[in-house]
Amino acid sequence: MKMHIKATDSAKMRAILHPRSPFAHKGTMGHALLIGGSHGMAGSVVLASEACLRSGIGKLSLLTTVENRVIIQTTVPEAILAEQEDTTKEYNAVGIGPGMGLDAALIESLLNQQQAPMVLDADALNTMSWDKLLVQMLHPNSILTPHPKEAERLIGSSQVDDVAQWAQEHGVYVVLKGHPTHLLTPEGDNYELEVGNSGMATAGSGDVLTGLLTGLLAQGYTPLDAALLGVWLHGKAGDFAAIELTEHCMLARDIVRHLPQAFRTLTEGTEEMPTNSTQPRT
Repeated sequence: MKMHIKATDSAKMRAILHPRSPFAHKGTMGHALLIGGSHGMAGSVVLASEACLRSGIGKLSLLTTVENRVIIQTTVPEAILAEQEDTTKEYNAVGIGPGMGLDAALIESLLNQQQAPMVLDADALNTMSWDKLLVQMLHPNSILTPHPKEAERLIGSSQVDDVAQWAQEHGVYVVLKGHPTHLLTPEGDNYELEVGNSGMATAGSGDVLTGLLTGLLAQGYTPLDAALLGVWLHGKAGDFAAIELTEHCMLARDIVRHLPQAFRTLTEGTEEMPTNSTQPRT
């Protein structure tokens, strides 16, 4: 089944969004683990962490290299720095890949030890591209977020029909980023999301999406709902950023900064953006 979702489809997304209990506390709003950020790539996990925290999550732990620790604690003080042994703890969701570098041993260990829902992006996908045994270890209903080149390396094709078949064969959700973005499901459904703009074709945009998806999963959204809502909010925030900054001048951090506006369209029913959104996220 193929479904088309536009930036103006606020009502559909509002039906997915979980209401927040007035009695909520950080222990009830989910605890996620993000893994990424090799030497010189701290920005990737900074962006992913900020987006994850903006999703409404209660707590975020972050596993990164020693070189990035001061950067993380300075730029994202809300995040908890994790140690390698912390990967065995119980989390509500795990996101892995942004700026991580290739590390097959870490991914294998994580897939063996963690039962939490997972989002795999960037270098997690690149690692699986050359170590195909890891693909067989993927947890059912995981969310993978490749751009076309990553899909070609991992799957052998970035054609929507081929990626859809691969998603069914492996029982996972694949967010194939582009214009439009396609969400391919284990059941064979194809959600075509026409949201976002060309200003989002900038380094770090995909890291923002990974963090947002991980945060939604940790709050108890199903993989399908997390993927639909996450991609839509990501694109909507990008559209708000383009209004303020133009598509030429946007940075990935601007998407994070406009996430509250995107959420507000759902929580308050406001509609403040043009309907002619176009173009991809990378």
